[in-house]
Amino acid sequence: MSGHSKFANIKHKKEKNDAAKGKIFTIIGREIAVAVKEGGADPANNSKLRDVIAKAKANNMPNDTIERGIKKAAGDANSVNYVSITYEGYGPSGTAIIVNALTDNKNRTASNVRNAFTKGGGNVGTTGCVSFMFDEKGQIIIDKEECDMEADDLMMIALDAGAEDFSDEEDSFEIITSPEDFTAVREALEKENITMASAEVTMIPQNYVELTSDEDIKKMNRILDLLDEDDDVQSVYHNWDE
Repeated sequence: MSGHSKFANIKHKKEKNDAAKGKIFTIIGREIAVAVKEGGADPANNSKLRDVIAKAKANNMPNDTIERGIKKAAGDANSVNYVSITYEGYGPSGTAIIVNALTDNKNRTASNVRNAFTKGGGNVGTTGCVSFMFDEKGQIIIDKEECDMEADDLMMIALDAGAEDFSDEEDSFEIITSPEDFTAVREALEKENITMASAEVTMIPQNYVELTSDEDIKKMNRILDLLDEDDDVQSVYHNWDE
């Protein structure tokens, strides 16, 4: 089936994130807090929390850290209330960028995100200005080195559980689902003890933009680095073909 896996980039990002585990754990900690507040502390009755726990495990977050986060969110009525907010804008040469944040201070976050775009020669646009260039999909990446199962068997498990697409890439398998079917597909793979390098609902670009000038590449990296350093920023999606 058709492939658009960016597994090399995901591996690169994971390595980069491993150097800044604190950032990843902060991100997931906030997602746990929001999931618990929205649907309760029991993963059996809270599919959003189950998804966040799976993401935590894919990022090697220790079980006791996960459990502590759930207990803290469940037991602390005065804990911080995070608001989910999305920014859309343009980077160099019209590249499209979407920023998802969880914040307890919208003004601070808006200022930091705007600053990141400006310093990289981009600009924040209006809601919807670039999101139409992306498809919201569940994306599961499986590292071939971590998987003993035959590709056909893996594909059948994924498709039977509701996956839309299965790609056999050079060093990975990529499974694409609708956002609604993501949890069911992920849990079907978990039942088979399949290790996932990443599993999350993400925004996949319909087309990629190539940056040809060193200056544009430098500016784009500047935007992404500044956003990466911001604790309020949960995820960044773009259509730059790295």
